[in-house]
Amino acid sequence: MRAVRFLSTGVLLLLLGAISPSYAQQEEAKPEKQQQDQEKNKQKDQNKQKAKGQQQQQKQQQQKRAQQQDRQQQDKGQQQQQPGVQQQQQQAQGRQQASQQRQRVQQGQRREAWQQHRATNWQSEHRDWQQRGGYNGYRIPDDRYRGNFGPNHWFRIHSYPMELYGGYPRFQYGGFWFGLIDPWPEYWSDDWYDNDDVYIDYSGDGYYLYNRRYPRDRVAISVYVQ
Repeated sequence: MRAVRFLSTGVLLLLLGAISPSYAQQEEAKPEKQQQDQEKNKQKDQNKQKAKGQQQQQKQQQQKRAQQQDRQQQDKGQQQQQPGVQQQQQQAQGRQQASQQRQRVQQGQRREAWQQHRATNWQSEHRDWQQRGGYNGYRIPDDRYRGNFGPNHWFRIHSYPMELYGGYPRFQYGGFWFGLIDPWPEYWSDDWYDNDDVYIDYSGDGYYLYNRRYPRDRVAISVYVQ
């Protein structure tokens, strides 16, 4: 009976000795598993933070692109309006320059102004509009042309306002200004602008001033609205 007790005690001790290492291994494995789980959770958190950061970055980029598009549209609108502003500025500058170039000539000063533009050899100094590359100035409407211009509508320049424009003489007639591009022939009388009948005609390639006393001569002129 005592032998059986010893045997049972020995078996129990053997079982305890076998279980103890296994339990110890399990206890040792627990911290490793916990550490792995912590690392996994940490990695998940990092991934979440990274994804959140990427979303915020994408959102910021989208907002930035939207702002850039708005600026581009505003700039485009300003650029579309700008030509009108520039055109107004150019017109204003043109009017200012024109006012600076214009110099009204009084009756007693006309002789001196005309004499400064008398040719010394008109045949060599004269050029028609075809030689000048064609007429590109203002064109008189047909109805107004028929009513005031052509060989049947002659006049004398001294009856109308005169001024120097850019240093060249021009006169007003029929609601327009006419500036001499050519010098006037040296063999015309000294006071032709006072006593000779002249008319304005369009001769296929541009406008010319004709003197009825010298019907073969034609002096190239340009038309101005102001």
